[in-house]
Amino acid sequence: MNAVSQVFALIAAGVHLIVWPLESFLYGHPRVRYLLTGSTADAPEVRLWRFNVGFYNLYLALGLGAGVVALHTDDRATGRALVLFVSAFMIAAGTTLFASERRVWRGALAQAVPPAVVIIAHLVAD
Repeated sequence: MNAVSQVFALIAAGVHLIVWPLESFLYGHPRVRYLLTGSTADAPEVRLWRFNVGFYNLYLALGLGAGVVALHTDDRATGRALVLFVSAFMIAAGTTLFASERRVWRGALAQAVPPAVVIIAHLVAD
């Protein structure tokens, strides 16, 4: 897997690592709610859901990280499979987010564009 794919895999992982505490632990702050949803309105009934989704983001980031590590520890097939699968998953999730609520398009782009670059760079270079 080429360097561009690996760099963008780490960028995508970084985005998801940043979102993890925002959704899981800091959602109660109006600024965080506005960043994530475009509204400062509190919705206590979604806090448990947000907590879970935040950890989902953590696990996706860890999957990309594990894939990049595997690429550099002589398990290239596993690394490539992990990076491509998690990237495809992130693209699908970002597309679903945009389709379900267009006003959060910035979040959808942040979620989907770096992993899209991973796959495109992989396809072009390999």
